[in-house]
Amino acid sequence: MTTVIKIGGSLEADPHRRRALLTAIGDGAHGRCIVVPGGGAFADAVRAAQARERFGDAEAHRRALDAMSDAAGIFRGIEPRLAQSLEPWAETAPARIRVWNPRGLRGGQPDIPETWDVTSDSLALWLATRIRAERCVLVKSIDVPQGRDPVALAQEGIVDGAFPGFAAKFEGAIEIWGPQCRVAVETRTAA
Repeated sequence: MTTVIKIGGSLEADPHRRRALLTAIGDGAHGRCIVVPGGGAFADAVRAAQARERFGDAEAHRRALDAMSDAAGIFRGIEPRLAQSLEPWAETAPARIRVWNPRGLRGGQPDIPETWDVTSDSLALWLATRIRAERCVLVKSIDVPQGRDPVALAQEGIVDGAFPGFAAKFEGAIEIWGPQCRVAVETRTAA
């Protein structure tokens, strides 16, 4: 089983939790994993630069990918057992734990809108769908109530606006891990 685990940039404010999670991943506690880094302060700097310099959303998207790439380097510094991966869907090496460097997406992907509606949350789902992962986990700095579906999560600002569309394409389980609880996202409606 492969799990995509997106570690939110908001965990910069909780370095002990972030380090413990990366160590657990390195120890194999979550099986075969691909870690997706949130952009954190680097992405916030892109937002500020866009407001100041007035460049378009496509350029902001590319710079946000660079921000995630910078965060991937930090994650590897914290947990050196993470193997860097530029195209996990094409790799055949047996590494059990990887951190995804999304810089390769700078050239664009037809199924990824280049807007702020797509953040690392949606990119984690895009990657999970592409590699056919069984599970996609979003690690957040807040706890999420039970019973939320992707639309409700987007409306509440917990995930980005494109998340419901990406969730609809993903066939695996989606979970959100907050500091105190782990919640399954409701992705199927009852028949």
